[in-house]
Amino acid sequence: MKMTAAKRLKLVSVEDYLAGELESPTKHEFFGGRVYAIAWAPDVHKRIASNTLIGLSSRLRGRPCHLYSSDTKIRIRLPTDFRFYYPDVSVVYRPNDPADPFQDAPVVLVEVLSRGTRWIDEGEKKDAYLAIPSLAVYLLVEQEYPAVVAFRRTEQGFVREVYEGLDAVVPLSEVKTAPPLREIYEAVQFIAEKARNEEV
Repeated sequence: MKMTAAKRLKLVSVEDYLAGELESPTKHEFFGGRVYAIAWAPDVHKRIASNTLIGLSSRLRGRPCHLYSSDTKIRIRLPTDFRFYYPDVSVVYRPNDPADPFQDAPVVLVEVLSRGTRWIDEGEKKDAYLAIPSLAVYLLVEQEYPAVVAFRRTEQGFVREVYEGLDAVVPLSEVKTAPPLREIYEAVQFIAEKARNEEV
């Protein structure tokens, strides 16, 4: 009898995935039994993510919340499968037990977009993140120009909002702050700006 591709595919259990992550030098994301290594991120991606984390941390200091970097997994329990993703920044008000290697209840999630990961961040991850009951806002931060797209929970469902330009701010009433884009993009040189400087 000929085996189908589905039958040949060996899925990884959640338990084996979590155990493997504790020992692996490379981070992996988990999608219904399939495991994918996280792509290398350029320095500009890391700078934007760090700026966002540091800015939110300073603004939320003293609040009853926890901020996490891209080293912390978010577990998503969907009707059909489990997923584990490493967002660039997470804000959590109800943290898991310290023994858990993941968080379940983020209020704010942030992903910095890049050409290689945009389709995942705007598609698969967005759909999964918006299914998290605790999530209030999902932020997608552009890497090549100053802009942030927010998917914000309302009584009618999630709505898409766009904030553009270094003078704009992102209102996050859910955590009582409003980070400016100038703070998120501090010391970031955009591609067009870099090209102009190289021509001089």
